[in-house]
Amino acid sequence: MRAVLGAVAVMMCLASVARGLTPSASDVVSGFSRTMPGEEVEASRDLTPAQGSMMKATGTFDVKLAPVGNDSVPEGPNMGRLSLDKTFKGDFDGVGKGEMITAAGITVKESAAYSAVERLTGTLHGKKGSFALQHTGIMDKGKPSLTITVVPDSGTGELTGLTGKMDIIIEGKEHKYVFEYSMPKVVSGVVR
Repeated sequence: MRAVLGAVAVMMCLASVARGLTPSASDVVSGFSRTMPGEEVEASRDLTPAQGSMMKATGTFDVKLAPVGNDSVPEGPNMGRLSLDKTFKGDFDGVGKGEMITAAGITVKESAAYSAVERLTGTLHGKKGSFALQHTGIMDKGKPSLTITVVPDSGTGELTGLTGKMDIIIEGKEHKYVFEYSMPKVVSGVVR
């Protein structure tokens, strides 16, 4: 598993969100990025995915975060909400819209979490449709982990039956994605 970097940056960003400030998208996600400095993202392959086999899609994305109302009470953990607005380029070409909820520890500044759900709509290796991703980012006393998974049965159009996981890589201010996915086999017009 690739190293996850930037625990302090995420902690500061989550605390900023909880206090009503808006950190940059790079600041929020970089602490949960899943690549080492200098590690390269595999170049995009110009392949059409074989049904039922694992494929890899790579590319870049831009993200805009905007604070959404916060209903938390002041005596509990620091909490915040952000809307996500993304534009993807590469093997997946499209947009993403969603929401992120954050919580930061009070007694241990290196502990926090975020959860997000976003709907991606566009074209994946030539197949059109939409699907949802669920993010879980946890920082436990400075030890970060990030899982981004396709919500089961969320695929539409030509992406019906899509499954997979995504990694986010941040190099400087550039956001990259590596999406490993599979599509179901279709036999005589029936998805299996």
